[in-house]
Amino acid sequence: MNTAVVTFGEIMGRMATPDHLRLRQARSIDITYAGAEASVAASICNYGGTARYVTALPHHALAEAAIDSVRAVGIDTQFIIRTDHGRLGLYFLETGANQRPSKVVYDRADSAVSQTPADAYNWEAIFDGAQWLHLSGITPALSQNAADATRVAAQKAKAAGCTVSIDLNYRNKLWNWDSHQKRRALAQNTMRDILPFVDVVIANEEDCHDVLGIQAGETDVQTGELDTARYPDVARQVAAQFPNVTHVAITLRESYSANHNHWGAMLYDVATDTPHFAPLDAEGNYHAYPINNIVDRVGGGDSFAGGLIFSLITPELAAPETAIRYAVAASCLKHSIKGDFNFSTRAEVEALMGGSTSGRVVR
Repeated sequence: MNTAVVTFGEIMGRMATPDHLRLRQARSIDITYAGAEASVAASICNYGGTARYVTALPHHALAEAAIDSVRAVGIDTQFIIRTDHGRLGLYFLETGANQRPSKVVYDRADSAVSQTPADAYNWEAIFDGAQWLHLSGITPALSQNAADATRVAAQKAKAAGCTVSIDLNYRNKLWNWDSHQKRRALAQNTMRDILPFVDVVIANEEDCHDVLGIQAGETDVQTGELDTARYPDVARQVAAQFPNVTHVAITLRESYSANHNHWGAMLYDVATDTPHFAPLDAEGNYHAYPINNIVDRVGGGDSFAGGLIFSLITPELAAPETAIRYAVAASCLKHSIKGDFNFSTRAEVEALMGGSTSGRVVR
């Protein structure tokens, strides 16, 4: 029986300043290990699912620590390639507060994943016993090798009968491996070669514009105000451009400050031409979760993707209106957890879905 969810991408050292210090102030760094696709796999395992993670890492102790962090939550690491080419990528995080935004500095040039060709991975073995592959737009931004490997992974997964999802995840700072194309054009051209093999597209309010040239009406994410009525049309345009797509999920973040966001999402079911929003109020109208004291928003989108995938492959959660409720509740909880991984359990997610929002001590 096919059960495993496969994720493919880069894991890095996360170098975060403590106590909201700015990078130029900090004299110590908190080190953890994270990457978008690893975070999705972690969520799935923490909900009780099965996930395997595929990447390439060098031979040294820091890479071992990265693998240990993945294994610790139950992720299958047998298909991680160890190579003498490339390094462990890093990213440095300065956590914002109030009106000061968080900032990320990337140090991931010449990483092992960026230097590993597509044919180095044993795709047939990787997808043996798998039912789903999850990718992101971050990995193909790293290099031609990484872009080719992402596309081949999607092709091989489809050939193996897997459902394929991708989070568009546009990162402007990373798209610089082809000097003949501007960053956004390179992203659009590269992702359009991958999307014909994708069933489920995940994005936020900016990604559809940056990667596909589709915009949600007059929405301006800098003001924190979203015109949610526009998003079903955005999803329809995605499906029109890529008829293979069965679902489009769009996260809806209203950012009032670094600590105060409102959070929700929409899942568009292409077959029924139906958008499903979550969370809803008692009258059935969209009413975002207010998150007033964010602990760590990095990884919030990945926890949404993990929650969505887990719900869609779990029969009692798979109805679109339930799946989107689960994914939004899961990712809401992630904002209360330090680090990239969502350590929320399925029971905790379902409690929030059921209206348990008080945060009272559980004894």
